[in-house]
Amino acid sequence: MAQANNSNHVNEDQIRDKFQLVTIADGEIIRLEEVPDPVFSEKMVGEGFAVIPTSEEVVAPISGKLYQVADTLHAYVIETKEGIEVLVHIGINTISLHGEGFQSELKKGMYVTKGDRLATFDRNYLEEKNISLVIPVVVIKGLDDETTATMNYAKNGVAGDTIAMCMFKEE
Repeated sequence: MAQANNSNHVNEDQIRDKFQLVTIADGEIIRLEEVPDPVFSEKMVGEGFAVIPTSEEVVAPISGKLYQVADTLHAYVIETKEGIEVLVHIGINTISLHGEGFQSELKKGMYVTKGDRLATFDRNYLEEKNISLVIPVVVIKGLDDETTATMNYAKNGVAGDTIAMCMFKEE
């Protein structure tokens, strides 16, 4: 599994295959371990970060093809041309809502650019249903023992702009 750290001290000359994921919503970028679901917090599906959103819009953290779009519009997997797959999962236990409270025009196979809107959600509806709004973003394919992932935990991340995770391989 990839090594994760919170250091920003990297020798740029020794890096190859560098990928950056931006935050997917305005709000606080937190550690995956803080997500109130063991599938994410124990990193069973992969390394990443999460966002406690202050906005209701969710954007793509990286450019690529929509490998998967949940019928319930709460989860999206984006595959880059290099084969990295990133899961964006809006809220915790949101599958139980059967798509209620989510809007998206996207379909499997479409291409998105980093920062493009994936979906919007109805904050009030999710809160009424006692749904945790935290949004995990997980690299589910493409990290290996040679890959290092650095995180940028920020109180006021800006959707599509603030770099939340950087993955790279050192030579």
